Amino acid sequence: MSLNRQPNIAEPDAFYEELIHAQRDLQDEQAEMFLAKLVLILANHVGDRAVLSEAIALARANTLATAG
Repeated sequence: MSLNRQPNIAEPDAFYEELIHAQRDLQDEQAEMFLAKLVLILANHVGDRAVLSEAIALARANTLATAG
């Protein structure tokens, strides 16, 4: 299995709104912890180490490319 890079979330705007709403009223540290926990929960669901490694590399490369 390889990382799916095509849009694959039903109702992406509603998902984004739910994600933002879940962080509302959290302190910055709590919001960061929430996102870290969400990542670990979803990583466990995916389970495939090759896919997870590809996702980590993609997120890191994208972060470095868009940083300051």
